Amino acid sequence: MTTGDLSRLSINQETLKQWSLPELAEGCTAAGIGAVGLWRAPVQEYGTERAAKLMRDHGLTVTSLCRGGFLTAPDRTGRERALADNRTAIDEAATLGTDTLVLVSGGLPPGDKDLVGARERIADALAVLGPYARERGVRLAIEPLHPMFAADRCVVSTLGQALDLAERFPAAEVGVVVDTYHLWWDDLAPAQIVRAGAGGRIHAFQVADWITPLPAGVLLGRGQLGDGSIDLRGFREQVDATGFGGPVEVEIFNEELWARDGAEALAEVVERYRRHVL
Repeated sequence: MTTGDLSRLSINQETLKQWSLPELAEGCTAAGIGAVGLWRAPVQEYGTERAAKLMRDHGLTVTSLCRGGFLTAPDRTGRERALADNRTAIDEAATLGTDTLVLVSGGLPPGDKDLVGARERIADALAVLGPYARERGVRLAIEPLHPMFAADRCVVSTLGQALDLAERFPAAEVGVVVDTYHLWWDDLAPAQIVRAGAGGRIHAFQVADWITPLPAGVLLGRGQLGDGSIDLRGFREQVDATGFGGPVEVEIFNEELWARDGAEALAEVVERYRRHVL
């Protein structure tokens, strides 16, 4: 990467949650940023086709749509409901012009303690959804989440587990997300990044920092780049070494960041990206 180069920087919508979609589009364009990652709920509220036009009109590339997934229901009704919702998510991604739908796989159903069985249900769903996505020019990207989310959000906790699932299917259908926040603790992550890159499975690369103490509920504990414990540049260099040249998407869930003026927060994100990721 060239020092100061923003050509690969993508701003995930949740990083600037205080902004509406038009404000996000206008703010990123004004800051010289050409890419964004979007979330389904605000896109649906605004209108998917309308959001797609808004992004096109501002010259913005949509690098990912979040999120699909939640595929661990044990009953037929729950599985069918999840498949239907994910088909809708794939259609939305195609409308927005992004080739990447991020999957948060789902946690353990109430009373269930079978992690292996839950992961197998994810594989069953991917077998159905992968071809549907490929027909529409969309790839499914399994995002492993930190183990603290295994019970309620994601039974896929490591990059190795995500790849074990993804590699059952063509890389054009299913790959993985490398997210610094979720993987920084795992000493096997570097080898798994190499594995993912060799197979063409890195479909998204996201960055945020790990700060302590974690807030209540832990979900909104992602730190501003450079404020925490993660070697962000080291992660970026590992991912780049595999031949990945795609977007570097900043995804930070942080109430303090959301409470600030959006333009001020974005300017800080850009400065921190230059200082700690490039």
